[in-house]
Formats: sequence, C-alpha cells, structure tokens
Amino acid sequence: MVRAAVLPAVGAPLEITDITLPEPGPGQVRIRLAAAGVCHSDLSLSNGTMRLPVPAVLGHEGAGTVVSVGEGVGHLAPGDGVVLNWAPSCGSCRHCGIGEVWLCTDALAGAAHIHAHTADGTELHPGLNVAAFAQETVVAANCVLPAPEGIPLTDAALLGCAVLTGYGAVHHSARVRTGESVVVFGIGGVGLAVLQAARIAGASKIIAVDVSPEKEDLARRAGATDYVIASATTPREIRGLTGGQGADVAVECVGRAATIRAAWESTRRGGRATVVGIGGKDQQVTFNALEIFHWGRSLTGCVYGNSDPARDLPVLADHIRAGRFDLSMMVTDRIALDGIPAAFDHMIAGKGGRALVVF
Repeated sequence: MVRAAVLPAVGAPLEITDITLPEPGPGQVRIRLAAAGVCHSDLSLSNGTMRLPVPAVLGHEGAGTVVSVGEGVGHLAPGDGVVLNWAPSCGSCRHCGIGEVWLCTDALAGAAHIHAHTADGTELHPGLNVAAFAQETVVAANCVLPAPEGIPLTDAALLGCAVLTGYGAVHHSARVRTGESVVVFGIGGVGLAVLQAARIAGASKIIAVDVSPEKEDLARRAGATDYVIASATTPREIRGLTGGQGADVAVECVGRAATIRAAWESTRRGGRATVVGIGGKDQQVTFNALEIFHWGRSLTGCVYGNSDPARDLPVLADHIRAGRFDLSMMVTDRIALDGIPAAFDHMIAGKGGRALVVF
C-alpha cells in the first residue's frame, strides 16, 4: 500500500488515499518518488480540458529512485536515480521515424492501462502514464531517464515537464537567436523556465507578462528585463518597450484565446508566436485574412517543448551545473500530497511559480 492522490472522476475533488501497486511486470520499473511538480496539465486532467481515462492517479513531473525492476529491464537497477518521462517515444510510428518524438502517436497509450487499485478494488489508471502523485509508482521502463549527476532528485523532478517544455519552446520551437527580443505570457512554472531559457539563448530584451503584480521579483530573478501587468493594452505596451516594432518572439504559457491573440499581436511584423499553454475547445482564436497577410507573423503550437528528453536532459544538466539555469528558484511552495488541492487553487488564481510535492 502506498499513499497517492486519486482523481475519482472528472470535476471531482482529489482524494488522498492508500492504493495497492502491483510488483513490476516485464519491461516495468518501480520507483520511490523523491518529489513531484504540480503542473497545470494535472489541473487540465482534473477539470476535463484534457481527456484521459479515470479514475486515475495524477502527476507526471517527478523524479525518484528505482526500487525494483521487472523481467527484461537490464539498463536500470535498484538504487538508480531517475527522472520520469510522461511522453515516451515508441520509436516506430511515423513521427518517431522522422525525429518528431514529442508527437509520438502512442506516447499516451499507457494511460489506458490499469495501474493500481483502491482499498475497495476500484481500478485506477496512471494519469499521464507515470502517476507521480504517489509515494511510489510502477511505470514502463521507457518512461524513465537517468537522473543527471550532481543535481538533487527533488530539483530534478522539474526536468520531467516544466523545464523541458520551457527550454524547448525557446530553443526548438521559437528558435530564439542572440540579440532578439522575447515576451513571455504567464509566469508559472513553465513561464519561469521560458524566461531562463531566453536568457541562456542570449535574448537582448525579455519581457514577462502576467496578471499578478506579485510575480515581478520572481520573473526578474529568472531573467526578465521588463515586467508588464496583463491588460487589454498589453500588445501596445510591448511595442512601446521594443522601439515601436513588437517583440521578435512571443511565448504563450496560459492557453487562453485572449492571451494567444495578445501574444500574436505583441510580435513585430514577421515575428514568431509559440503557444505552449493548453486551452479548452471553447477557446476560439480568430484572425482575418488581411492581417495574416500584412503582418507576416507565424503562430505555432508546441508540444512538450518539441523536446527529445534523451537528447535534451544532458544539455540542460550542463546549464544547471554551470549555474546558468536555476531549478530551485522556480519552486515557490514545497508541499505534501494533501497540499495538491490548494496548489490547484493557487494555479487557478494565478499565484506563485511551481508547487513541489516532496516525499
């Protein structure tokens, strides 16, 4: 029996309860969690914005230590530190074949499997594959990566989603170049990673935009040179901060129609807007044909930062060990499992950076 945060149904409150985990089967690994980040995607699963099977153990951003391995797992052993990878590449679909592993057709196939049971025998699914909101979890071996040396596992948990997404949005999707200006909408966990990645990329001006005045100090610590309180006039303010032109790049980390539109309008003619935030089907963004032609801007989606975790984690580890990327500054709340519902409320209210469940 292990303690876990269970979503009994879409829209229902999380239940912190004991669950029964099976021993790892062939190709599986059992992990004792050190920490798990509370990501907006977990909130999106709980409220139905993202649809996956329930009841489920949520949590997808985590790191921990291997407890045991199943038959056929030869590259991992008890005691190994690992980072969870919620979107593993199958290696055989068309997207994987052309190097777009972040779009793997079967990345979330594991979410349909039976992961564990509650005390009354109710079958539980593993949320986004890895069920990290629990003291221990059992996952497919391709859902774990070696934890980088020299980085505490509690910090390394953030590498599983927020950091890979934010870093990849800057370096793989928007492809920020030295000297360019960048505006970031939404300064939560992913937004803080985007700010740091933009600084590493050599952006000349980095503008943070958020509804909360209280996040300014946090944003500036992450690399923001300017801070703007979100309003109907935000695109005009961004143009004022960029010589009347608009930013070269905008990264939207909220997933709302209004902020996506504002991010697009905040870029210069020929600018690039990358959407990282996950919005609902009701969030409709509209453009007229003439403005698309006239402005020559591009608007792109971004899944998991367009990252290949096996390729990108070693690069990120170098930045972290060199002091260029600070994981600990992203965490504004360290909580226990029973603090997750309050962390969800803080996300809805736009408060803080990343909340981290520490086991």
